[in-house]
Amino acid sequence: MTQRVPLTGPRLGTNCAHTRSVICEIKHTGQDIDVVVTCLAAAPEAVRASAALLSDAERHRARRFAFDRDARRFIIARARLRELLAARLGVGAESIELEYGAHGKPALSPRFADSDLHFNVSHCDDVAAYAFTCGHAIGIDLEAVRVISDADNIAARYFSRHENTTYRTLNPHDKPLGFFNCWTRKEAFVKALGDGLSVPLDRFDVTLAPGEPAKVLRVENTPGDDSGWRLDSLCPAAGYVAAIASQDRG
Repeated sequence: MTQRVPLTGPRLGTNCAHTRSVICEIKHTGQDIDVVVTCLAAAPEAVRASAALLSDAERHRARRFAFDRDARRFIIARARLRELLAARLGVGAESIELEYGAHGKPALSPRFADSDLHFNVSHCDDVAAYAFTCGHAIGIDLEAVRVISDADNIAARYFSRHENTTYRTLNPHDKPLGFFNCWTRKEAFVKALGDGLSVPLDRFDVTLAPGEPAKVLRVENTPGDDSGWRLDSLCPAAGYVAAIASQDRG
């Protein structure tokens, strides 16, 4: 059983019925990172137009979803990714070519290697978040903050010992946000590495307490400040939390 927890942030509003509905755009100027948050709700005609931008493999994947809602979200999210990449590369969205790593992380095809553009995407419900940067790896994760009945058991199994200890000391009211702070930060870090779930989640520690800045505390035996990684956290829409992991340029 889950229960949503209210968080402040931009609200989705009523103008989400098309692919170009942007909730917010954020620029982390110190790290040259662009974050775009968009709404995945769309009218049928917009879904059809978006599907035309997808590759044959992507359209085939969309047809495999059991529910129309999930297919629609995938189509809009992938089309919007192509539009955002195209705008940064100065080409048409239909010209974007993607390839996938061994663990499913998308990247631009070798045709665009000279751009050195790196990106990552995450979506939850009708909200999608995209992160873009040049010259270094990046990962982003987005989740709706909610009460999960077995959150304590999940934390005990997947959080590091330090993280689980911190999580268990939180006030019950703060636990849902603390849980998803930790989850999104760890997931963003793993996505930036591109190694999928092959990375042991107890290999590194992150901050999670509400109000505490997002930070990598440890990577194996290396202190977080010396790990070469940076974490940022944001509230992309009311009731959601997101994290961005990127290689720190110092």
